[in-house]
Amino acid sequence: MTLGRFATKNAFRNRRRSVITAVSIGFSLLLLTLLMSVYRGFYLDQGPPESALRLITRHKVSLVFFLPSYYREKIRAIPGVVHVSPWNWFGGIYKDEKPENQFAQFGVDPNEIFDILKEDHLPPDQLEAFKHDRAGAAVNRELAVKHGWKVGDKVIVKGTIYPLNLELTIRAIYDSDNPFDSMMFSTEYIEQALPRVKGRTGTFYTLVDSADHITTVSKRIDEMFSNSPQPTKTETEKGFTLSFVAQLGNVKLFILSICGAVVFAILLVSGNTMAMTIRERTREVAVLKTLGFTRGTILSLYVGEAVTISLLGGLLGATGATLLMILASNMPNGTFFKGFRVNMPTYVTALAVAALVGLVSAVFPSYNASRRNIVDGLRHIG
Repeated sequence: MTLGRFATKNAFRNRRRSVITAVSIGFSLLLLTLLMSVYRGFYLDQGPPESALRLITRHKVSLVFFLPSYYREKIRAIPGVVHVSPWNWFGGIYKDEKPENQFAQFGVDPNEIFDILKEDHLPPDQLEAFKHDRAGAAVNRELAVKHGWKVGDKVIVKGTIYPLNLELTIRAIYDSDNPFDSMMFSTEYIEQALPRVKGRTGTFYTLVDSADHITTVSKRIDEMFSNSPQPTKTETEKGFTLSFVAQLGNVKLFILSICGAVVFAILLVSGNTMAMTIRERTREVAVLKTLGFTRGTILSLYVGEAVTISLLGGLLGATGATLLMILASNMPNGTFFKGFRVNMPTYVTALAVAALVGLVSAVFPSYNASRRNIVDGLRHIG
């Protein structure tokens, strides 16, 4: 029997204790994996490469205030700017307020929006139909499949922010890497139906020609309107998303603190189990040393047992978190989770944490046990 096989068999000598320990570690690793996935989604994932070339300009004070529509042409005149489109949140209701019927609706310029959202793809004939129909709409394929829509279908969205119901015809269905369900329509629809909102825009979506010009263009935009009655704040697409997260407080510190607490809890569980297990096997250690096992071999055996149990718990937790994230993202009200996933680096990191916890929790009691005198070990009763 190899040492690895010996360590694995001994890890489950007390099956009840080992299973309870593995499940406890698994539950903690499930929470840790979920938190790491959320952290990665918020702060590490940069989205598609095209998003690094996009800027969003809004009112400096708050999103509830509008900007003049003529800002668009002034922004377009800045060197490095390629395309600019209005990006207005409509916030309407489709059918009812049930979670499965909720999706985002944006008023855009059909002539430029898909030049800005380069990762979104649709047939050229559908794009042309969308451009030439003032009451046309473009929806992502996932949303179309969800509601059984096809090109030519009529969709009515009841206005909440605007006293207006959108009566739209689906002219385009596009494929997108963006996980969120959304519908786009022409801003002219609202401007012609509600003349009082004409000349006002919520935000501007801007495409820059190079990542090297992002900072320069952003500063130029804000400096241009700094002394106007409607000053602006321009951010990258990622920065704009994180501004909503920042409204909840210091989310980054909160997530990292919880992750640290989870790891500490895992260490306590695993450390207590290994200390109890090795203390009960003091005479066994003495017998092994009598048979010729060296200190290093004994240390490796017990550390291997701890790592085996921890890795089992890590597999349970990381796999459970993966399945839970998939399940949550497919729920009717799981829009928040659609932007997150347990990818391979996060999965491997969770397993590495589990292995490290097993190593740290076992190395000190195993080292002390390997140093115990043979005679004292054989006399031990416990």
